[in-house]
Amino acid sequence: MCGVDCGAGPSGDDMFDRREHWETVYRTKGTTDVSWFEAEPEVSRKLIRSVASGGSGVIDVGGGASQLVDRLLADGYSPVAVLDVSATALEHARRRLGEVGRQVQWIVGDVTQVGDVGRFDVWHDRAVFHFLTDPEDRRKYVALAKRTIPVGGHLVIGTFAPDGPEKCSGLEVCRYDAAGLSAEFGSDFQLVQEMEHIHHTPAGKLQKFAFAVLRKNR
Repeated sequence: MCGVDCGAGPSGDDMFDRREHWETVYRTKGTTDVSWFEAEPEVSRKLIRSVASGGSGVIDVGGGASQLVDRLLADGYSPVAVLDVSATALEHARRRLGEVGRQVQWIVGDVTQVGDVGRFDVWHDRAVFHFLTDPEDRRKYVALAKRTIPVGGHLVIGTFAPDGPEKCSGLEVCRYDAAGLSAEFGSDFQLVQEMEHIHHTPAGKLQKFAFAVLRKNR
């Protein structure tokens, strides 16, 4: 189910162009100015390390221009992929990495529309799932995660907490605690770890996040 205070937000191409929205964001704002920027993605890195070691495959869903991909490569994960709806965001990350970026599988696509991304031991998502206010979009997201993660693999996901922001980048969000996230992914996944985190935005605001680590059991 959707978390606390989730509105019936825009869904479908007729109502909302997700790709154009995020392309506009990344074309008009610096990558270190957006509210979700982290100079060091410590929480994501810690949670991924808790379930996978170097040599494991990791996909960062909605990774955009995040610094996480740099750290994943440095930590020896392989293969590494980044999926984002914004080609501009991925190009920022690719240019930052230079030649090292050739090791990354860059996937431009909407997570609710992509049919297949391959197989990865860890699926990581920080702040994408909470934008999916339409139940059908969430169903498609969960279905892709199930196809991507093998039995024994893990999903590391972070969203705004129940007392976190109600909107981000002008869009309504769903807010969750770890139990709510676990319920969205159903009985194929088991909640094995949870964490609360307060993110400090570049503008100095505080955003409360809830993280969950789910193990794929079947």
